[in-house]
Amino acid sequence: MDANQVERRKMVTLPQEEFEAILERAAERGARHALHEVGLDGEDAAHDIRELRNLLDAFNEAKKTAGLTIIKMMVTGFVMVLLAGTILKLKVFGGTP
Repeated sequence: MDANQVERRKMVTLPQEEFEAILERAAERGARHALHEVGLDGEDAAHDIRELRNLLDAFNEAKKTAGLTIIKMMVTGFVMVLLAGTILKLKVFGGTP
């Protein structure tokens, strides 16, 4: 037997619509399997996913707030150092506060 004939026997031809239907079913099965693997396949799955999204949103908001707080603290500290330096300089040189 020729190698080309062996290769042709391994090929399968399907109509485009049937091929797309098979792909869609395979994708749906894969998605269901993946959700089952992570424990999100029950009746409460939609509720669980909403809770996870809310938790992620809250975490991101907390990160943003923490970053802004650190920046505010740094600016406040810088202003306080400038103010303390100004007060010391005025007192050292005999100026009025």
